[in-house]
This record gives sequence, C-alpha cells and structure tokens, in this order.
Amino acid sequence: MRRREFLKLLSGAAAACPLTARAQQPPVPIIGFMSARSPEDSVNVLQAFHKGLSEGGGFTDGENVKVEYRWARGSYGLLPALAGEFVERGVNVLVAVGGDASARAAKAATSAIPIVFTISGDPVEAGLVKSINRPGGNATGCIVFSTGELDAKRLALAALSRRDHWQS
Repeated sequence: MRRREFLKLLSGAAAACPLTARAQQPPVPIIGFMSARSPEDSVNVLQAFHKGLSEGGGFTDGENVKVEYRWARGSYGLLPALAGEFVERGVNVLVAVGGDASARAAKAATSAIPIVFTISGDPVEAGLVKSINRPGGNATGCIVFSTGELDAKRLALAALSRRDHWQS
C-alpha cells in the first residue's frame, strides 16, 4: 500500500470514529421483577406496576426501560435463586412482590442493587429496613396492612357508606 492511500484510509477512519461513537445509544435500564406468585394471579399487580412506571417516571417497557420477569408460582424455595439470577444479571432495580418471602430473598441476595418491595408485615421486624422513617440500605417499599381487624373495619365502613347511600 502506498503512503498516500494509507493516509487517506487512516484519516477516513479517524473521521468516522466520532460519528459511530455518537450513534451508540446508552444502555436501557433493566428492572428485575420477581414474584412468589404466578403471572395469572398477578394481572392487577402488573397493570398497576406498569401504570406507576409510566405515570411516575415516564418509563415504558420495551422503549426506555426493559422489565424482566421471574415467577416462583408458589414455590417459595425458588425465590433465592430468582433473586440471585437478577443479581448476576446486573439489573438496575429489583422489584420483589407476591409476599414477604420475595422481599426477604431479594434483600438476602444483594446489598448493592436497589430493591422495591411490597410486604404485609413489619419491614423492620423482617430485617428489610432499619426503620419506617429512615429505611437506610438499599431496600424501600410499600406496606400492605391487611389483618382481620382492619378487614372487619373496612367492611363496616363500606357497609355504612352503602347504608347512607340506600337511605337517600
């Protein structure tokens, strides 16, 4: 190869290099969604999850975020492996739903990846957070209070509101 041809090739490659670097898109964040339940049992949860992603942060699965799902389908013994798989995968956020065991498995698998969980019990008692006011660490979540006493009060309130409606 002659010197002039070599210089043309070299300068052409150098000129094209910044263009290819600018054309590369940043990686899409990955959310790992794990549940102790099955997708068939979680239709409402998934709808609420996607609505929250969209309304709360402008995220749409397949466009500007990727959501990967893992389902234990009631086999709680699978949860540690599912959480471990997401940790190995390097997801950006780990969502743990479908029961307290999902949150505990996620917390046991990582102290670095942010975890968002739902739990029906006390997350402090479960060892997920240091306190309700200041969770600390990498986990935060939503507590779903559902006890027999609360359910009875909810039913009583619903009955009262219906009774008032019927009387008017």
